[in-house]
Amino acid sequence: MAETASRRTTRNVVFVDGVRTPFGKARPDGYYAETRADDLVVHCLRELLRRNPGLAPERVDDVAIAAATQSGDQGLLLGRSAALLAGLPATVPGYSIDRWCAGAMTAVTTAAGSIAFGAADVALAGGVEHMGHHPIGSGTDPNPRFLMERIVAPDALNMGITAENLHDRYPALTKERADAWAVNSQLRFAKAQADGTIGRDLVPVATRSTQHGYGVATVDELARPNTTTEGLAKLKTPFRPHGRVTAGNASPLTDGATACIVAAEETAAELGLPASMRLVSYAFAGVEPEVMGFGPVPSTEKALRLAGLGIDDIGLIEINEAFAVQVLSFLDHYGIADDDPRVNPYGGAIAIGHPLASSGVRLMIQLSRAFEQRPEVRYGITTMCVGLGMGGTVVWENLHHADATKGASAQPATSSDADGSRA
Repeated sequence: MAETASRRTTRNVVFVDGVRTPFGKARPDGYYAETRADDLVVHCLRELLRRNPGLAPERVDDVAIAAATQSGDQGLLLGRSAALLAGLPATVPGYSIDRWCAGAMTAVTTAAGSIAFGAADVALAGGVEHMGHHPIGSGTDPNPRFLMERIVAPDALNMGITAENLHDRYPALTKERADAWAVNSQLRFAKAQADGTIGRDLVPVATRSTQHGYGVATVDELARPNTTTEGLAKLKTPFRPHGRVTAGNASPLTDGATACIVAAEETAAELGLPASMRLVSYAFAGVEPEVMGFGPVPSTEKALRLAGLGIDDIGLIEINEAFAVQVLSFLDHYGIADDDPRVNPYGGAIAIGHPLASSGVRLMIQLSRAFEQRPEVRYGITTMCVGLGMGGTVVWENLHHADATKGASAQPATSSDADGSRA
């Protein structure tokens, strides 16, 4: 047994396909006010199998689904229950993940670790957040020691205040820049929506509402394409008097779900699955909870170090726009201009929405589409900040790139959760 274990090698993992529901506003008049969170996941799982007939349901080895608030219709061992509800065989196991905003990202990296190690060949991974049913932080009971022992500042559990703290710490991150970023996000998303880039991966969801009757959600509900910097300048700052964070330069409260197929590269080839990108490395890192939005900086540094790459090697960046200031802190750290076309070319969460635990796969879906349209780009990243002071980053290789096939079996994925050690 020891000899067998010593000879085990890791395998390359690829992102095959991803889908999501249209994102809806988390309000009583939103798309999904009377739709269950687990049913949103089921729609995504079923659509993945429909779009990829080469993947027989019995070939799925695991289902990992994330939710930040794991109670009610987001509880009951969501990965397993959604798998059963989606019609997967009873032999397919499943589990739940919670890393707040990076839940779906962690579902993918955890599933990828199993695949790389040989414990699975194919997995479905994703996330859901019904913020209309489960407002952020609902049902939690923070330990009083956090404040009594000054482990965190009193405002560290309020995401809006942590964004204001970033403005305080880095004076170059002005409200004017944040508003300009927000407008650009809206414009880029509107263009991507108009040219069909976004719609290709949306799963139509039948809805019903006491207020509006029956309907079908087919497009994202939250975009505001007519946003202007003049209009944003007039918005109130709800987290602090005379602050800089507003509803216009932050992601809105959102309901939605995502899911994707990840597989061993040789398994994808065997089944004829159209893999779009290869996982190169990933890392998660912690920062002070009071400046939660800075998390993508150290996680990206670690992920790039593991990949043997630098930021100049990265041709596309999908960064979650929890707040505009959080994106700007990342750009300034790496010396990237606010209008750099590598960053969020199809818009981001300020326009699309951020249903917490589902957003990591939304970033991956958009990166895979950008890779398809930009075959000259070899490497890209998906990155995001995470509540309580963390960041997560995944480095991907574009399989449409001319040189990508040369490394098909040469460099397996590597990971780090804290110290940059290779896994």
